[in-house]
Amino acid sequence: MSTQEIIEKQLADNAVILYMKGVPTAPECGFSAKAVGILNTINIPFAYVDVLKAPFIREKLPKISKWATFPQLFIKGELVGGCDIIESMFNDGSLLAMLQATVKTDSAVVTHSEVSNLIAQAYPNAKIRIEGQGCDLTISVVSDDFAGLSLVKQHQGVMATLNEVLASGRLHAVTLKTSIPEVQPTTETGLLQIQS
Repeated sequence: MSTQEIIEKQLADNAVILYMKGVPTAPECGFSAKAVGILNTINIPFAYVDVLKAPFIREKLPKISKWATFPQLFIKGELVGGCDIIESMFNDGSLLAMLQATVKTDSAVVTHSEVSNLIAQAYPNAKIRIEGQGCDLTISVVSDDFAGLSLVKQHQGVMATLNEVLASGRLHAVTLKTSIPEVQPTTETGLLQIQS
C-alpha cells in the first residue's frame, strides 16, 4: 500500500482525524497541543496520527492537503485547517457545530457496558471495573485466565478485545490493570501426625 493510499484509508475510516506532532497525551509542539486542547474541550472523540513517527505521511500529506504545516484537522475526509483555523472556528462556535453534525456524540463515545461486554466475551468469569468518562478509561480486569501469563501477555489479551473501538477512535486512551484473583487463606487448621 502506498503512502497516499494509507492516508486515503485513514481519512475514509475516521470521521475526525488530527495529523499532529506527538500524541494527544504528549504533544510535541505548541500548535498541536493547542489543537488537542480544543478538541478535548469539545469532548468529541478523534483519531490522530503522530507525523513525527510517520515520516512518509509527514512528507506526503502536505502535497495532498495543500497545507504545509501541522497540525492538520480533517472532518469527513476534508481539510478543516491548522491550529489558527481550529482556534478561530472554536471561538465562533462553528467547529462544535461541524463536529456535532459529523459525530453523534451519544453513539460515538464508547460506553462502560460496551467495553465490559467486549472484554467479558474473551474473559467470561473476569471481574471488570471501569472508571473514567468518554474515550479515556481506566480498566481493571481480574481473571483466572491470566494465571501463568506475563503482564504483557495479560494486557495484550485484553487490548485485543478492544481493537475495533480503538481503531475507530471511539476509545483512544486506556489505562489497563490486570491481575489474578487473590487466593483466600483457609481458616481450618490441620493437625500434623507423625508415625513412629
